[in-house]
Amino acid sequence: MIADLFAVYGASGCGRGVMPIAEQQLRRLGVPAERLVFVDDRPPAAVVNGRRVLTYRDFLASSAGRHQVVLAIADAGLRETLAQRCRDDGVEFWSVRAANVVVMDDVEVGEGAILSPFVTLTSNIRIGRHFHANLYSYVEHDCIVGDFVTFAPGAKCNGNIVIEDHAYIGSGAVLKQGRPGRPLVIGRGAVVGMGAVVTKDVAPGTTVVGNPAKLLVKV
Repeated sequence: MIADLFAVYGASGCGRGVMPIAEQQLRRLGVPAERLVFVDDRPPAAVVNGRRVLTYRDFLASSAGRHQVVLAIADAGLRETLAQRCRDDGVEFWSVRAANVVVMDDVEVGEGAILSPFVTLTSNIRIGRHFHANLYSYVEHDCIVGDFVTFAPGAKCNGNIVIEDHAYIGSGAVLKQGRPGRPLVIGRGAVVGMGAVVTKDVAPGTTVVGNPAKLLVKV
């Protein structure tokens, strides 16, 4: 039987941060080190941080029982485009989770997630596909998080919050707790700036900054 081939898609900063977590996870599962590679559409080198870098075409052509990727691509729109391409080509998705991630009670996370060290997910949480939770970020109770959502390091999502698809929560941002039946809503494609303190709903496609968070007006 031919072993599966696992890949971290993206050999730039995001991917290089994910690769050591992926290595540790697969090592615990007994997967040989050579069955983990980078995939990049524009390989910066043949080897990055000791790992082979394949083009997507070469990855597909490589002998494997199954081809599995995790999308370490910071841009949510590009992440969605690549997810569809992989799905069309029969590539499967795997999730990368650091050993010290804390997941408590009744938590569901969709395919392709990246959960970095010191991430915490508490209870009664639903998270969609290809979620990125960077270092020290957390999701508290009774939250719904959509597809292709990104949490930068230290993002704080408190209870009773709805975060729609493609939203980005910046480093150190704080989302104030909503109420049962009246959640705080971060709209589709919204951006919450670094260190922002969000106390009310954020409209789709907008950017908020500051404490308390206010709409960013570009001039």
